[in-house]
Amino acid sequence: LIVPVALEQGSKFAIREGGLTVGAGVITKILD
Repeated sequence: LIVPVALEQGSKFAIREGGLTVGAGVITKILD
């Protein structure tokens, strides 16, 4: 990521590139 983002377990996210969504998911486990 360009900028760190705080996420919680259960949060949904999308990864976008050039205006297109190239990935999406849900945080299931925090590792650190």
